[in-house]
Amino acid sequence: MKETEYATEPATQLFIQPGSGTSALLDGIERARESIHIVIFRFDRREIELALKRAARRGVFVHALVAHTSAGQGGEITLRKLEMRLLADGITVTRTSNDLVRYHNKMMIVDGSTLFLLGFNFTYLDIDRSRSFGIVTTRPDWVREAERLFHADATRQPYQSECESFIVSPCNSRQKLLSMIAEAQRQILIYDDKLSDPAAMKLLVAKAKSGLDVRVIGAIGRRAAGVQTVTLNRRLHAQVIIADGEKLFLGSQSLRSLELDSRRETGVITTDPEIIRQIATVFEADWLASDGPTPVVTDADTKVEIAHDEIAAIMEAPMVLPPPTVSLDVVRAVVKEAIKDAIMETVHPEASEVPLKVAVKQAARDALHELVH
Repeated sequence: MKETEYATEPATQLFIQPGSGTSALLDGIERARESIHIVIFRFDRREIELALKRAARRGVFVHALVAHTSAGQGGEITLRKLEMRLLADGITVTRTSNDLVRYHNKMMIVDGSTLFLLGFNFTYLDIDRSRSFGIVTTRPDWVREAERLFHADATRQPYQSECESFIVSPCNSRQKLLSMIAEAQRQILIYDDKLSDPAAMKLLVAKAKSGLDVRVIGAIGRRAAGVQTVTLNRRLHAQVIIADGEKLFLGSQSLRSLELDSRRETGVITTDPEIIRQIATVFEADWLASDGPTPVVTDADTKVEIAHDEIAAIMEAPMVLPPPTVSLDVVRAVVKEAIKDAIMETVHPEASEVPLKVAVKQAARDALHELVH
């Protein structure tokens, strides 16, 4: 039986990066008495690693679920070294399956009662130098669903969602996120630097044409004519949707076909007014601090009424996969972004000692591997 959708959540607090740092994460680890379940995609925060080891030494069962591959900072090399260090201190380590293109979710569950669900990785680059968000919550249905997902992926068993507001790719994210956009009546605000899913773009264009305030901080495909877009004046690693100032999605998945349909990503949809207010305030500040919106390609004098059946058709249409051949421009863009992240992480003074040449090669290899999939 599924949980009541969007129930009032108790004790949910917001991370805003940069700014929030790692203090709440460290406090959660230090307070653990029975168990810590942590999912890792990228990791170079020494203080978090040491806190996990201290927890294991005092008798807490620490179980790390580590991605089978990761682009950036030496990618798989870095994660395999981390695995060995954790195992040496008595931490249980499980590697994710390779049945999905990538395991990209970031979360930690403490004592089966507190969930840290993050849009950012456990890295200096994401926490100290990037705009990103996360939450820590004791909301029972979210905690329970996160535990179900963790155990399913750790034991490589099938997972099926049982919570309407806990968003998991590739299970329910496409339907839930597109429905959220389709139901908006006044405004849609989005943080997303990879917004390129054809159905999502078509829906956003339809909403913009019908008169809604549709704005994206990040990057959006060229087919989304009419949607106002700005580039953030810092690195962006946030995936957020705010609909009508009343409903919020926060998680790890972009509105990109690969992340909706072929990768493990997690997020939540909430109606918590304080969380929504805080992120909306940051959004408006980031929007004003940008270089200004890109030109809007639309008829400024006409508001086109979009019929309900047109939106329904967009929602129900099957995903159109790209042809097997990918343009050289797309390949270059994907590899360039991966290499840029790898360089930024590797040269950071606190980064683990991965040779730059190795990091760049691994990042390019991982990016191409994902692109092929």
